Amino acid sequence: MSEKVFSTRKTTVWLCTTAVLMALNIAMSSFGVPVPGGHLYMNDIIICTAAIILDPAAAFLVGGVGAFIGDLLFYPLPMFVSLVTHGLQAVVISIFSHYVMKKHPVLASGIGVTVGAVIMVVGYSLGRAFIYSTPEYAIMKLPYQILQAGVGAVVGMLLCWKFNVRKAYNRLLRK
Repeated sequence: MSEKVFSTRKTTVWLCTTAVLMALNIAMSSFGVPVPGGHLYMNDIIICTAAIILDPAAAFLVGGVGAFIGDLLFYPLPMFVSLVTHGLQAVVISIFSHYVMKKHPVLASGIGVTVGAVIMVVGYSLGRAFIYSTPEYAIMKLPYQILQAGVGAVVGMLLCWKFNVRKAYNRLLRK
């Protein structure tokens, strides 16, 4: 296969994967699983999975821009908080997954999703306190943010490493 065809194929796979994961993030931002006292949103699963398999730029598009568009369509008040928080979360996870501890990629991804979860919880807590002008509301939603971040981190890691999503994506890029 010529180098130009390979490059075109790689770009097409990257673009399509980024677009599909961004659409999934938008869809998962639109509804939450009802839990006592609030809702649990599953878009962190998509963000963590995308950030582990994609480069930092694509991870930002899926995480930050996808969450921004999801909020814009369904609940616009925190859309800029989502852009910054989920965007930074995705970039940090991607950097850890691709550039830190290359000999131990699972451990690097685990550290990345842990740091990303902290970024998400702190970012949304500060964002909610600012948007709603009451720290009490942010504190009230803190357990849900921690649960959402934890579920996203664990399920994202399982999808990428136990169920080989990362391996399948890398194989798709090489063909």
